[in-house]
Amino acid sequence: MKSEPSPSTYCKAVSKATRKGPGKRRSRRKESYAIYIYKVLKQVHPDTGVSSKAMSIMNSFVNDIFERIASEASRLAHYNKRSTITSREIQTAVRLPSCLGHINTTTIYKHRGNTFGR
Repeated sequence: MKSEPSPSTYCKAVSKATRKGPGKRRSRRKESYAIYIYKVLKQVHPDTGVSSKAMSIMNSFVNDIFERIASEASRLAHYNKRSTITSREIQTAVRLPSCLGHINTTTIYKHRGNTFGR
């Protein structure tokens, strides 16, 4: 038969566990693509800034695209009875359907006058 700890030992253990130290509790860090989005923005447009609301929208956009690509790659791996998502599944997942790719390029050429990038 086990003996129970004395009440004084129990009180000490509880007081140590529930005691809060001085200062604020550190909050958990939130992961974000904000620093990477900002770095790319500065590479492309060095004199342009971005608001926190716009950065939040861009972060949501990147998360959404990442999730869509991952789910499509997962679906492709499942169709082919594979248990690993490789670069091939990712490449296939990001590929546009041929009809959409053709419409996209003809629209660009029409609006830009066959000079891409000028």
